[in-house]
Amino acid sequence: MKILISQLDSSKLTDQQMTDLLFSNIKDDNKSGECIFVAGSSRAVEYRLPPAVQLYKEGRAGKILFSGGVVWDDTGLTEAQRLAEKAMELGVSANDILIENQSLHTKENVLASLLVLDRAFYLHKINRLLVVTSHYHMRRINLTLQTYMPDWIDYSLCPINDKSTREENWSLNPHGRQRVEAESAKLISYVKQGIIIDQELEFTNYP
Repeated sequence: MKILISQLDSSKLTDQQMTDLLFSNIKDDNKSGECIFVAGSSRAVEYRLPPAVQLYKEGRAGKILFSGGVVWDDTGLTEAQRLAEKAMELGVSANDILIENQSLHTKENVLASLLVLDRAFYLHKINRLLVVTSHYHMRRINLTLQTYMPDWIDYSLCPINDKSTREENWSLNPHGRQRVEAESAKLISYVKQGIIIDQELEFTNYP
């Protein structure tokens, strides 16, 4: 059954419905674009960076934009700066790295990246971004991009799995469950508030 996200009640979702909400029909379409967009996190260097660098080395896009202004350790480096340093160690040219290091959450990742992308490419010349983030976070960042980025830009979604929050195992461990339940509630709340656009999705056995 197809249901709009705005029609959902996060307190009543089954495990299967949360899986449908966050994981279903999100996969890489293998298309190329102008830039790889990587959202920062505390573990982004470990999980998100290697696949992003692989996309770059495969020639899927000529530049990588690292987005994130949170500082997680005593180095004083933002998420984006840490990702950029490690990317260069992995062979990415400094000339192909863009940094957005002001944002503190997903919406700001997108908004603060607008100027960076415009300065690097001019927004009207961007046709496609390759989006790299955790699989369970991809639905929200994709809808946020669709809400605030120009509507002519398309997206290839390149979801990354960590150890505990995969489609097949999130419900089996406390850490994965906490993440998925919190993300589901956040996504539904933001859609209902009009912060991000609504989307119709296929759900298993709803309600």
